[in-house]
Amino acid sequence: MTVTFDRDDAQRSAGVLRDERLQLTPAVPRGRGWAPAHIEVADLCGAECPDISTVLKHLTTAQQIFDRLPPPSANRVAAFNSLYFTITDRVAQALRTADVRNKDFLELLDVEFAKRYFSALRLWGDDDAATPDAWEVLFRRAQDDRVTPLAAAMLGVNAHINHDLALALVSTWEQLGPPDPDEIHPDYLLVNKIFFEEIPGLRRRYSTPFQLKIDRLVGNLDDWSQRVLVSVTRAHAWEQAERLWALRDDREDLDRALLVMDRASAYVGELLLVGDDLVNLGGKLLRGRRPGRGDDVRGR
Repeated sequence: MTVTFDRDDAQRSAGVLRDERLQLTPAVPRGRGWAPAHIEVADLCGAECPDISTVLKHLTTAQQIFDRLPPPSANRVAAFNSLYFTITDRVAQALRTADVRNKDFLELLDVEFAKRYFSALRLWGDDDAATPDAWEVLFRRAQDDRVTPLAAAMLGVNAHINHDLALALVSTWEQLGPPDPDEIHPDYLLVNKIFFEEIPGLRRRYSTPFQLKIDRLVGNLDDWSQRVLVSVTRAHAWEQAERLWALRDDREDLDRALLVMDRASAYVGELLLVGDDLVNLGGKLLRGRRPGRGDDVRGR
């Protein structure tokens, strides 16, 4: 695949994306870390993760940790973690069937994918500036009960697919050899099918009463639209991985491309939060509650 890469344009794009994102989040607190569970998270994220069964064990441990963090039983990272466990468990089940053509590829991709999540958790806990911006959008709201669990889960999915998935694909190809789409792409698309089957239940698991009311009113339309979104974003991640693969021998160009990818993912995450604010505001108005200063969509 031939890639034409404009370094100057990439640098400008990265700056614009960061500036635009910060315009959406002027009042977000600057705190970092996983207190009072910093050591637990650090130990978890430093553990080896050789296969998908270990990924599931680590996600189970992470769930236990985040379920104990404030706000009680409502930490926003916990919402994404439980969604991630559900999808990963379905992938593990698929690996035991004849539906998967290349089990080595799909399992290694899942492991490399998980490593990016655990790496982001570790970096945030260490107050490391290398934490991807895409994950920072969720992590800064870990204790913010104004963010609905559904929005929090979507923020995690956004960071994991729009940022981490391309990196996981490149790492997988580095270990197994250059990508052969005819051989491995069907298995990649199998995960889309798993998402399609799980989306209705997952969305309703995290929805507020007002969001459930909207869900009933629109019927299957939101299921369909979110399936399309999953298809589009995962297709984009594959294409992005091909671009990164082509740049892998030029560290300077690769770093610029990674920076743009990260900041674009973070910007999408902030836009998701604006939509979540508007839905929350609509629910409060319908309940007859007057919006207060805490309901300002620019207050996060």
